[in-house]
Amino acid sequence: MNTAIIILFNIFLGIGVLVLTTMSLAVIYGFMRIINLAHGEFMMLGAYSVWFSTSLGVNIWIAILIIAPLVVAIIGVIIERTIIRFLYGRIIDTMLATWGVSLLLIGTVTALFGNHVRGLSTPLGSFSIGDYGVSYYSLALVVISFVALFGLWAVFRFTRFGLIVRATMLRPEMAAALGINRDRVYVMTFALGAGLAGLAGGVIAPLAGVFPSMGMVYIIKAFIAVLIGGPAAITGITIASSLLAPVSVVGSFLASSVVGEIALLTLAIVLIRLLPMGITGRWPRLSL
Repeated sequence: MNTAIIILFNIFLGIGVLVLTTMSLAVIYGFMRIINLAHGEFMMLGAYSVWFSTSLGVNIWIAILIIAPLVVAIIGVIIERTIIRFLYGRIIDTMLATWGVSLLLIGTVTALFGNHVRGLSTPLGSFSIGDYGVSYYSLALVVISFVALFGLWAVFRFTRFGLIVRATMLRPEMAAALGINRDRVYVMTFALGAGLAGLAGGVIAPLAGVFPSMGMVYIIKAFIAVLIGGPAAITGITIASSLLAPVSVVGSFLASSVVGEIALLTLAIVLIRLLPMGITGRWPRLSL
């Protein structure tokens, strides 16, 4: 019984982590159609923001929930204004540019802070389920991920900002004719996506540690989830995460982490083969 509870808990934790790491891509790729290969490095910057802030005495929750997304959102604005704004509609060029940004960020952080892992103590303590120890912070991560996901959905579904973003990305010429400042919408949307990546990195940092290449651990799964999710960005990542994470967790528990990764990739290949337009591509009404 305890084993089943632990597996179920780890499944929810896996879904939470995957949701956190894909929300940024749901905005930047799902709405803006930009393949951001610096996504993992945005997460890394969020993690370093938490580590640096807490080393200066800032409360860890303020660092995670406020400082990390804010710092990375500001960096996102700078990158969008200096690089990305000239490359809209040029997918290959944006891939190369964001790959260059990725290398630049890794190199800069490595030069400033070194290449070793920096740990963060997890707040809230832990509890036991039979012979297994479970961190309360893991529960907090699951809650944060689903609250953030619901908040993102609510913003794009019910707010004026969300309506303007969706309209601008769908019909940019019509939006401009109606007096909407497209440049402002683009930079705000990119900043939102970057901030979500910073939030993900900040939330994951106490569990995974902080090091310059940490984003590479998550970026492949995040892109797979977005591709499998399909055109309805937010709904898509929710469904994809709910399918991929349990397979990975169960495979890892029954055999090893390698088997879990192989099982996840196998499921991803099957789903992409059966549903080349993604899961939500089969249901046009799922527009968000």
